[in-house]
Amino acid sequence: AMIGTLIGLVLVLVVIGAIYWGVQQLLPLIPLAEPFHTIIRVILVVILVLIIVWIITVLLGVAGIHVNTFGFR
Repeated sequence: AMIGTLIGLVLVLVVIGAIYWGVQQLLPLIPLAEPFHTIIRVILVVILVLIIVWIITVLLGVAGIHVNTFGFR
């Protein structure tokens, strides 16, 4: 079960990394002022980190390791 979880984790991180790279490549094509580009990048990174943490806790739960998620199921 642990090997399957690790393979799933690597695949999920590769997919999320590819999506992040694609958004970073397309972001300069949108004509916005500089502060808005920075704000969009910060929001993108925060969302990305939240998704990665959520996926890691789900995969750890599948592997049988209970992680306290502050009451969320």
